[in-house]
Amino acid sequence: MKNHLISTLMTKNVVYVSPEQNLIDVKHIYEKKDFHHHIPVVENNKLIGMVSLIDFMYHISGAGINDDDKIYKQLQVKDIMTPKPFYLTTKATIEDAAKVLAQGNYRAIPIIENDLLVGIVSTADIIKHFLNES
Repeated sequence: MKNHLISTLMTKNVVYVSPEQNLIDVKHIYEKKDFHHHIPVVENNKLIGMVSLIDFMYHISGAGINDDDKIYKQLQVKDIMTPKPFYLTTKATIEDAAKVLAQGNYRAIPIIENDLLVGIVSTADIIKHFLNES
């Protein structure tokens, strides 16, 4: 099963943000249950960046959980995102993604098809897959 295409495992209904959104939107996404800790940033239907939970927490240091803190409205996604993120295409296999994630540089990988974001796969997704396989 490790040679199956990544599209069989990836999350297809990807929650993403635009670079112009305020951090309050990112905060509300992270407050939802069972959410990947990485949010793709999309502009004109193209992946242009990623925001990780670590990026977010670093930039809101001291803001707390109150939505009224000014930092949530002052900063935009483009101010904290990592531009030009690593990605795989739908032609990649589960093994391809596992090898990349095992290197430890990424915790989630956006999946692209025809230059459009179509999915995301996380380290947890890969671990669950291999646990279910055995």
